[in-house]
Order: sequence, then C-alpha cells, then structure tokens
Amino acid sequence: MDYTAAVITASDLGSQGKRIDTSGPAVCKMIEDAGFHVIHTAIIPDEQAEIQKMLIYCADELHANLILTTGGTGLSPRDVTPEATLAVLDREIRAIPVAMWVESLKVTPRAMLSRAVAGTRGTSLIINLPGSEKAAKENLSAIIGVLEHAMHMIAAEGH
Repeated sequence: MDYTAAVITASDLGSQGKRIDTSGPAVCKMIEDAGFHVIHTAIIPDEQAEIQKMLIYCADELHANLILTTGGTGLSPRDVTPEATLAVLDREIRAIPVAMWVESLKVTPRAMLSRAVAGTRGTSLIINLPGSEKAAKENLSAIIGVLEHAMHMIAAEGH
C-alpha cells in the first residue's frame, strides 16, 4: 500500500501548548503500522473556520489520501469538528461513524454522545475520531481494516 495520511488534532489547550496531545501521535502510529505514510500533522484550535481551512489544505493542496481528525466531536459548545468536516465534504459516508459507534458502545455507553462524521473530498477520505487517546484508538481499530479498500475505491482502482 502506498497511501498518504494527515492527522489533525482539534484542541484549544493543545494548540496553546497547555495540554500534550497523545491522541494524534497514537493515531499516527496506528495508521503507519497499517501502511500509510503520514505526510502532515497539526494541532489547531477548536475553531470551525480553522478546521475547515486545514481539511481543505490537506485534501486539495497535499492530496492526502486519508485525513483523520481527533477531538471536537462531543457536545461541548467548542466541539465543532463535525460541522467543519460536513462543510468541506463532497460526499458523506454515514456507515463509518456507525461502525465506530457500534464498537465503542461495547466499551462505554458514552460512545452514543459522539457526533463524528466521515466522507470524501476529492480523492481524500476524511474521518473524525474522538479526542481522547483511548477512544481514538478504539474507534480507529473498528475501521482500520477497511481503509485500504476505501483508498482503492476512491482512487477508482476498485470494482
């Protein structure tokens, strides 16, 4: 597999250096272990315009095949990652978050509070993951097995 990835952490405290981001590095390791080459990482504030700008940059300028976000998927007024993602998607893929919820609900009923979304922009697959390292890893584990096939399909290499 020769696909690229970008990992974006949305965190006010992380972007100010007041909290160490552990979810972003954990997600990077998981996707690198799955064969992706991480070409970009960023920690940005929970600002919808900034998240949208970063998603567009990663998709349209870097042409990252996979863009994963961590953080901003909950119920806090500052949690705007799903809205930012929906604003830049060409097509939504509803079953990816459903698969993550199904697996996460086996661990905690709080999983039902996630508002994660997924979809495509051009030839990039964008997926929202939770901000906690544990939850991000659990959610990514639920879908990591289909990512290579998704890359083939998006690149029109599939059926």
